[in-house]
Amino acid sequence: NHRYRVFGETEDISIGNLIDVFARNNNLGMPGGPIVEELAKKGKKYIKLPYSVKGMDVSFSGILTSLKKLKNEKIEDLSYSLQETAFSMLIEISERAMAHLKKNELLIVGGVAANKRLNEMARIMCEDRNAKLFQIPKQFAGDNGIMIAWAGYLMRNNSKNPEEVDIKPKWRTDEVEINYR
Repeated sequence: NHRYRVFGETEDISIGNLIDVFARNNNLGMPGGPIVEELAKKGKKYIKLPYSVKGMDVSFSGILTSLKKLKNEKIEDLSYSLQETAFSMLIEISERAMAHLKKNELLIVGGVAANKRLNEMARIMCEDRNAKLFQIPKQFAGDNGIMIAWAGYLMRNNSKNPEEVDIKPKWRTDEVEINYR
């Protein structure tokens, strides 16, 4: 029996939700990630946003609240600041988890894995640690779908009673148990 272990998580909203809600609040279109990424490339000014890291946990709701109040700033600068702040938080906790576990490999998954700036920040951190960054193909960088599908596949195909396998959409990652034969 194998389980995922969680060493850090968001205390409120996910990074994808942060970006999508920011995009929706500013009528940028959906999905927000690619649009915000393009706008961020044109940003010139960094606007200080809440940086909330507690151990290996993060909180993004303060960033979203601050962005809502900054209506007089250029959308490019807001996008740039959002990415730089939120991605720095993710890289910090990723590096902390790698050090804690004595690992020298990093894989970023989910929709945000398609973001070139996040991957650049991860590459720099990994180079500094003599670690290897694995990048997933863009077509698999979407809402952790491939990870969820693979876990479901393993659970069903490795079960003695596949028809009884119950996939629960609200499961926490560390509640999923995979039985390998």
